[in-house]
Formats: sequence, C-alpha cells, structure tokens
Amino acid sequence: MKNTICLPNTAVNSTFACCGASQKQNAFTTGYMIKVALLAAMARVVMYLEFPLPMFPPFLKLDFSDVVPLIGSLALGPAAGVLIELLKCLLQLVNSTTGGVGSLANFIVGAAYVAAAGAYYQRHKTKRGAMIGLALGTVTMILAGAVVNYFITIPLYGIVMGWSEEMIVGMSAKMIPVIRSKETLILFAFCPFNLLKGILLTAIAIPLYKPVSPLLHNK
Repeated sequence: MKNTICLPNTAVNSTFACCGASQKQNAFTTGYMIKVALLAAMARVVMYLEFPLPMFPPFLKLDFSDVVPLIGSLALGPAAGVLIELLKCLLQLVNSTTGGVGSLANFIVGAAYVAAAGAYYQRHKTKRGAMIGLALGTVTMILAGAVVNYFITIPLYGIVMGWSEEMIVGMSAKMIPVIRSKETLILFAFCPFNLLKGILLTAIAIPLYKPVSPLLHNK
C-alpha cells in the first residue's frame, strides 16, 4: 500500500496563486518602469517643439509634450503619468534657461492635469469616461496653473531671474491690455492659455490613445 500525502486543494491553489502573482508583479514592475522611462524620453523630445502664441505674452510657450504622460496616465494609471511628468521635467533641467523655475511649474501643473484625467478614467473606462476625465484634467490644470503661477512661479522669477512682478505684468500688458496686476495676469493670460492648451491636448490625445494603448498594455 502506497503512502500518499494529500494537500488541500485550497492550499495548493493558494501556493500557485501566490507564486504566479509574484512573478506577474515582478514582470509588470520591470515592464512598467521601461515604459515609463521610454515615454518620459519621448515627452522630453516633444518638449523641444515649443512655440509662442501671438495672442499671449512671449514667456508663455505652447508645447504638446503633456500628451505623452497623458496617454501614459490613461493606459498605465495616474501614478505612471505623474512619474513620466517628473522624469520629463528632470531631463528639462539640463537645458533650463529659467533656473529650474519653469521646470518646477511645468511639473506641478502637468502632474495635476494627467493625474486628474487618469484617475477618473481608471474608474470609468469608457469613451464618455475618457472625455469627462480629459475635461476634468483641463479644469484641474487651469486651477493648478493659477495657484502655482500666483504663489510660486512669479515670485521665484523675481528671485532667480530678477524679473519683478511689475516687469512681468508690463510685458504681458503689451499683448493683453486689460492686464494691470498679478491677479489680472492670472485671469486673462494664464487661465485662457491653459484652457486652450487643454483643448488642444484633448484633440490630440483622443485619436492617438486607441492605437497606442495596446502597445502600452502588452507585457
């Protein structure tokens, strides 16, 4: 008579499930970081293609690099989007002409944008959910931009670049005559700029996400 050892099915299944989950997690972590790094590098390249808009002050330059972390946030989650933004802005520091002030502002505002859009989409993975998420991201970017520029960017430009608040307001008033103070600068320059940027980013991200998403979801 053979001696056999019988393990409960639940124990066996739990053991294999734990091993499988561990292997899957390790594989996901490696693939995840590779994707994040590649997307950050792509975003930095796109960031070089910045340009001023004739209706805004010359220090407000538009680029579409936030499309890359936005797609990363929608596909991989908001944490990935924020990490891509962080790495992109750290790479920008190498060639910064603003003493890092612009990079700091870009990170905070960009991270708020992609995190809000990605967080909503993760809970509502439909086309409607994506549209609402992008709209929510745009509103978040406008609000974050107003707060960051009012309390951080403009004061830091005075410290790092020697640009006084009066100088920035005066420069902006040449393009938008209704600007008379820091408050009106935020209201009539930064807020409309970020609204336009959000609309353009949405228009680019929607057709790009569907073909790119399967590549990011592959292990």
